[in-house]
Amino acid sequence: MARHKKIQDYNRWYYLLRHYVDFALKLSYRSIRYVDREKVPQDGAVIYAPNHTNALMDALVILAMDKKAKVFVARADIFRKPLLAKIFTFLKIMPIMRMRDGIDEVKKNSETIEKAVDVLRDKVPFCIFPEGTHQTKYSSLPLSKGIFRIALQAQELMPDMPLYIVPVGLRYGSFFRFRSTVRVQVGEPINVGEYLSTHASQTPQEQMNGMKDELAARMQKTIFYIPNDEDYDATYDICAAVVKRRADEVKRRNGEKKMRGMDAYFEANNLTVSQIAQIKEQKPEVAQRLLSLGREASEIRKANNISLSSVSIKYPFWSRVLKSLVLLLKLPYNIPVTILTLPIKLVCAFLFTKLKDYAFRNSVRYLVNLVLWPVLMLIYSIIAFVVLPWPWALLVIALMLPAPIVAHETYRLIRVMVSDMRLLLNKDLRNKYNEIREMIFNE
Repeated sequence: MARHKKIQDYNRWYYLLRHYVDFALKLSYRSIRYVDREKVPQDGAVIYAPNHTNALMDALVILAMDKKAKVFVARADIFRKPLLAKIFTFLKIMPIMRMRDGIDEVKKNSETIEKAVDVLRDKVPFCIFPEGTHQTKYSSLPLSKGIFRIALQAQELMPDMPLYIVPVGLRYGSFFRFRSTVRVQVGEPINVGEYLSTHASQTPQEQMNGMKDELAARMQKTIFYIPNDEDYDATYDICAAVVKRRADEVKRRNGEKKMRGMDAYFEANNLTVSQIAQIKEQKPEVAQRLLSLGREASEIRKANNISLSSVSIKYPFWSRVLKSLVLLLKLPYNIPVTILTLPIKLVCAFLFTKLKDYAFRNSVRYLVNLVLWPVLMLIYSIIAFVVLPWPWALLVIALMLPAPIVAHETYRLIRVMVSDMRLLLNKDLRNKYNEIREMIFNE
């Protein structure tokens, strides 16, 4: 009798698709930076526990961390249609109920937990987003207990195999902009067996609560963390106003050649958040003025559609000049390839009207490019070979291949230039950011 095929089993079609998916992901970001991957244990089973900020893109970034297949869980309601359920199963995604679905529905998770344990026993990495839902903020949400129920049951059924919960921090340059950046940091793993042994006198419920607190603390260390309170927007704008100068200081302190830009920005932003918290505690009147400036600047910036990237530029004048020159020089190439990608732009624009959650925009862009651009390339290639001699057709096809990236970079460059000009013309806003910088660096 043939063995029932398990979700973690090898599938050649999955692995063929995986190469293309990973390649498309790399093209979707200007830079993807993985930090401390060596912390992922190799001597046992692993449960990845990332923060959740960018819908499908979070899972894809975790998947691309290495060449291993990984099994994920996703909210159960998207599995209701049989065809979608088959697709998600092929992609190694299992359904899980959430508390918002009701206590009766959550009780149905026992089958998912059993399958998750089976995945871990086969030493296939398992990934669950312990926050249970996503939010497009540089902050964190309370952790659900599903990941710990799986961990406790798995450890009980495989006492001779080490089991680790590995916190992972995802930090996007922008949640909504395509071709942004993403930094992925692996945190200190929790050895589940050791933790249970150390806390053997506690009840399972107490053990889960303790692990939850420990994981939350370790996850927070891997992300750019701003407390999600009434000062969030003000703090975010203050960080952007000073990040360039502070990142330069961090690089000098750590040796400029040894430190990547994204790592310096990560440390610089967290230093600023810590400094603001310290000012709040020690100098409440100064903090009140600082946060008031940050709040006012945030409101003005958003009302005038000014990007934070414009705020953080160290030399805005020369940056604007350089961007303008680059755009002008590339226009003869950028215009035709941008026209060729209009179907992608139009399909994305249509699908965006159906979205209630902005966080899914990058996921939609990624999927549309993944599916539609190969189809368009096939159509354009046929047309090229019909109307041109084959050497010219090959040249045209080669020039068309990077069209989605070129087109998007053209849109981005124009958008940033317009944003820079708006900031240049808004003296009041520039004065607020200058005062913020003076207060931060004079404290």
